[in-house]
Amino acid sequence: MIGKIYGNDVTYSFSQLPNTERYISPQPNTHNAENILLSPLFRRFAPFVFLLLVIGCAARPLYPLPSKGDAGSRRPLQTFRPYNIAHRGSNGELPEETRPAYLRAIQEGADFIETDILSSKDGVLICFHDVTLDDTTDIANHTEFARRKRTYEVQGENVTGFFTVDFTLKELKSLRVRQRYSFRDQQFNGMFQIITFEEFISIALDAPRVVGIYPEIKNPVLINQHVKWSHGKRFEDEFVETLQKYGYKGSYMSKDWLRQPVFIQSFAPTSLVYISNKTDLPKIFLIDDVTVPTQDTNQSYWEITSDKYLDYIKQYVVGIGPWKDTVVPVQNNYLITPTNLVARAHSHNLQVHPYTYRNENQYLHFNFSQDPYGEYDYWINNIGVDGLFTDFTGSLHHFQEWTSNRQDDDDGRNASKILHQIALLVSSY
Repeated sequence: MIGKIYGNDVTYSFSQLPNTERYISPQPNTHNAENILLSPLFRRFAPFVFLLLVIGCAARPLYPLPSKGDAGSRRPLQTFRPYNIAHRGSNGELPEETRPAYLRAIQEGADFIETDILSSKDGVLICFHDVTLDDTTDIANHTEFARRKRTYEVQGENVTGFFTVDFTLKELKSLRVRQRYSFRDQQFNGMFQIITFEEFISIALDAPRVVGIYPEIKNPVLINQHVKWSHGKRFEDEFVETLQKYGYKGSYMSKDWLRQPVFIQSFAPTSLVYISNKTDLPKIFLIDDVTVPTQDTNQSYWEITSDKYLDYIKQYVVGIGPWKDTVVPVQNNYLITPTNLVARAHSHNLQVHPYTYRNENQYLHFNFSQDPYGEYDYWINNIGVDGLFTDFTGSLHHFQEWTSNRQDDDDGRNASKILHQIALLVSSY
């Protein structure tokens, strides 16, 4: 049996993906079931095998590919441990911000799927990280677009490339996305399309359990300069109206919010304040490196992380999303003494969701001996963050499943204890 996913004009099969097929596509049974069932070894351990299956099904959640489900009957969002935020989907395995990357992240246990929202020339909101298409699409192979290269000012600097705002949605859909990092799997390059914000929302709403969305209002100054909507609407208006169209509403932890969770994020405080007048959905203020000023107000890192500013911004946001190396500084690839940013944010009733956690050795500081689980343990249990942006959703999910008590599932904890006892018993044979 081959599992397939269909996206607009592209059909692709996960049975072709060597690193994911064992999780997504049911594998053919090459064994003779009758021989297995009748074997002396199976008969000897049959009671244990049966009990393991029963307990395993009761204690561990399954994450099949998304399918339509009644929102009232779906498993709710977990709220008892830090949020697992799938940064651009499971982009450590698949090209970022594509449908398969988000499906994979949901399957791996993401609490939220994260995306960056930009706009096409004709005002359709899309999911794409860069304001230019050069680095993560095959735009260079499309000779029909060769004359579209432009130079625009972006955050005070001149940037040259093929900008999303110069292409219609139809033209953007003709492109194919590729993996950003050369050291990650390149075999899926050219297979997947850019998706729209509405398509992204549908992925979350179609999931078999409640999955939150975490969209970023990306470069609003640039978008508002180059894209015009009817009736004088702004980029932010179109963004909020799209969320409202699909039923997203309610303040943080309200019943409406828990039914369809969302965090709105941005590096632009002016946009967050503007949006606060249009929706009470929770917002996260993103904070860049210490050398990078804010996108729209040109404020320094030190100003926006001061107690005075945190006291101001908490009127509009429920948390901050800092780059993690500004929370715990790095020297010679070693973490040094942590700052007090997390403690100060918490004292202002602000959550802290740092970015970005990656499994590759080049991103892991020497303190963790090339062990991503060690990094997760440090940030969750020592620093005390409330959510983590990760490129490897599965790694964070596995770490949390095996190290955190399920406060909403006493049966699961008891089953895990029984499972451990059975494993010890079986190992003695």
